Order: sequence, then C-alpha cells, then structure tokens
Amino acid sequence: MTKHFVGSMALILACCIGNNTLAISKNSKEYLVKLAPGAVNMSSTISNLARTAGKAEFLMNDWVKITDIEGTLDLHSLTESNSAIVYIQPNYKIKLIENYQTQDQATLQSISDYLLDNPSPGKKTDNPAIPAVPRPSTGEDPLFSKQWGMIDNHVKEAWKIANPSPLESKPFIVAVIDTGVDYTHEDLLPNMWRNPGETGVDQNGKNKDSNGIDDDQNGYIDDVVGWDFVSNDNKPYDLAVEPIDLLKGGGNPGHGTHCAGNVAASANNGKGVSGVAPNTKIMALRFISEKGGGTTADAIKAIKYAVDNGALVTSNSWGSEGEDPNDKESNQALRDAIQYAQDKGTLFIAAAGNGHQGVGYNNDSDAAPSYPASYTHENIISVAAIDINDQLGTFSNWGPRSVDLGAPGVKVFSTTVGSQYSDTIIDLLGITAYWDGTSMATPHVAGAAALYWSAHPEKTWQQVKAAILQSVKSVSALKGATSSGGKLDVLSLMQQP
Repeated sequence: MTKHFVGSMALILACCIGNNTLAISKNSKEYLVKLAPGAVNMSSTISNLARTAGKAEFLMNDWVKITDIEGTLDLHSLTESNSAIVYIQPNYKIKLIENYQTQDQATLQSISDYLLDNPSPGKKTDNPAIPAVPRPSTGEDPLFSKQWGMIDNHVKEAWKIANPSPLESKPFIVAVIDTGVDYTHEDLLPNMWRNPGETGVDQNGKNKDSNGIDDDQNGYIDDVVGWDFVSNDNKPYDLAVEPIDLLKGGGNPGHGTHCAGNVAASANNGKGVSGVAPNTKIMALRFISEKGGGTTADAIKAIKYAVDNGALVTSNSWGSEGEDPNDKESNQALRDAIQYAQDKGTLFIAAAGNGHQGVGYNNDSDAAPSYPASYTHENIISVAAIDINDQLGTFSNWGPRSVDLGAPGVKVFSTTVGSQYSDTIIDLLGITAYWDGTSMATPHVAGAAALYWSAHPEKTWQQVKAAILQSVKSVSALKGATSSGGKLDVLSLMQQP
C-alpha cells in the first residue's frame, strides 16, 4: 500500500519514507489520517491512534482526526508501525472568502480614537434558545424592492409557473454550511429546518428537542435546526462581529445569516425580504467561528451531516486561495468529503472566490485557484459574482473551465443578524463596505437549485445542474469567463421540463 504525506506552506519538516516524502508543519498538532478500507477493525485502530497521539476522532468513511496533545508525536514511527494508515495531512485552516480588516495605519488610528468615545459592545456570547415554529403570517414582503437580484431573476414570476407552487410543494432542505444562522430572525425562523427525529414528544412525555437524548441516533443530541461544529453543540447561531471590530481585526459580519436569506427567506409573510426558494428549509451548520476561520475537519463533519440528514443542496461560501504548491494532492480529506456528497446525490454550490486582495483572477490559470470551487468534482457548481449592470464584480474570480455561471453578488440586500436587513456591512469613519462577494452569489444559485428540484423531485443532481446551466441568460461579461457564458436566470430555469 503506497502511503502519502502532505504538508503546509510554512515551517516544513521533511524526511524520507521509502520513495515518498513526509512533509508536515512543525506547528501542526492536528492531523487527518486516512485508513485503508477494511484493513483492520476501525474502532480498534482509532483507539490505538488515540493512545499514541492523545486523541482521535472519526470524521467520515476512512478519515480520522488525531490530535497530538503533548506535541511529541513521531509521524514516521506512527506510520511505520500502523499498516492501516495510507495518508496523512494537516487539519488545514479554512476561512471566509471576504475579509474586512484594514491594514491602513491612519484608519487604525481613527478606529482607536473612535473607540475611546464609542466603546465596542463586543460580540454576542450567549446563543439564544431555538424558538418554536411561529404562526403563519401573510402580506407582501415590504423590502423586496431592495432585492435587485430577486427582481433581475423574476423570482415571483418563476414561483407562479412552478407545478406544484413552491409555496405549496413539499419542503426541500438546503444546508447553509457557514458561520451559522440567526435562527431567531423573523424572516428565517419560519423556514428553519426542523429535524423530524428531534421534534415532538418522546416516550416519557418530554419534548425531544430538549430532552438531552439523541432521539434519532445520528450522533448529535437535540440537533433541532442543525449543529455547531465550532462549539460542538446544538445552537448553530451566527455570532456576528461589530463593524468597528471588523475593521480592526476582521472576523464574521453575520455572513451565514445573509447567505441564508438569499436562499430561503420567507415569502409573502408581511416581513422583510424573500429568498429564491421560499419553501426551502434552512439547515444551519456552523463550522466557521466569529473570527472568520474554521478547519477542514469541521467542514468535513458539516458536509457529512448535511448529506446524511437529507440536504440535497449545500451552499458553501468559503474556501482558500490555492493549496500547498509542494503537494499535488493537498487537501485530500476535503476532496473526499465532496466526493461523498456526490456519491450520495448532493449538489455542492461553491463560491468562485474574491481574488487576490480583492482583485479577481482566472481560476483556470492562476497559481492559487480558489478551492473548493476549483475542484473537479462533477457535483460542484462554481459561482462568480455580477452586479446590477451584468458586469463581473471587480473582485470576482472567473474561469471558462472551472467557473460555471454568474449570479447577483454586488451590493446584495438580505437578512442580517438581529432580525435586521441590509446591503451594507460597514458605514463609519468614512469607510463603506457592502455585502459584495461570490459568497452572496452562491446562495442565489443554491436557492435556484432547491426551487427547481422541489418542483421536479424525480430529477438527479446531474439533471438539476444541467437545467441550471442550460437556462442561463447569456451575458457578454461572462462569455469566455464561465463555462456557461451566462448568469443565473431563475424564470428560465423554472420553464425547463
């Protein structure tokens, strides 16, 4: 059995094992280990790894995360003594695509002066309880006119021709794999996914959603609306950082909540806005913290959770600029997780990336293409960002082979944390930052996939992807820049057979 070892881009320690090179960062204490299928008893192998490394955790299929608690793990000895190990890589960091931290010294000084008179309230630390399903309400969505992306895609007309109507069809699940979701938001709460195995009353007369029991035996206790893989609990709330703190140190502005609104904010409920797919259920999976970062291991667990619990579409507005240039295989664990989703029939909608320091580039030819959007898995739909004038966002990556289509991603109006709505993240000290990004474009396509698939439940993921790409509206800015040469057209999509 050939063994592969991969490393990070800095502080590389290399030594030889046979004809292969082991290259692992000296600073890394978490590793992802792939075991040979059926080579040994899985539980026994994991126990042995835990004794050797300090901690071991099953992720999916043949992948295990090990933690070198003491910092003394000898990887060479570990692999030589364990024939079940076929691959090792670090637990790579993954981040939000957008970053709002300033490096300008004058601005940083202005921030310090501002905070003397206006102390930052800091981030929310106590996640709220998951509310009960609210009573239905009706009425026009008062802020819909601010959603240029929904208007451009003629979503209201698209809803009317769906059969059955998306407002009446069987609910469809989209997993928003992100920073969490404000599941108390007035426009998202009605459309939050409710785990059928963790709702209702158990045999002892207690509510399943708070009885402290893994009623559906999926490995997660009281996972009513999803799971928080950062805090490892059942409250995947979107911990947003204050605008002044974003400028000072970066982090999460409420990213997942904004994305979720584009997918499936409630329609015709007399509140706020609407998502592309207003009868879709939002499964909230948090693997990126309030600091804006996460890990490969947590991304894998989120993807597996989504697939195993019924989400046929995942919205993924996160990634990296390139992978390790010294390793041709690199983040194999994440690739295997996406392959797992493909094998189970799930579409993986991914943000094409926001370039180098906000300037877009060609994912096909750049030395550091955006991943996972640039992986070659067939179930990936990679999304670029366009503005209201059908121009490619200046920050947006493109690629005639690796990027599929464009979607609204500049100054996008959607739901924000605290039952608010906005297209603006920061507006202070003379600095304005809008909700711009391929992150905003991605959930539009995720919602479109859900809208079409819920109307055509007999379709496969291949057929849904084909329908989305065949129904695009040709746009000159996207010709030669995307594989389809066009932008999302929800009305045309819903006219597909």
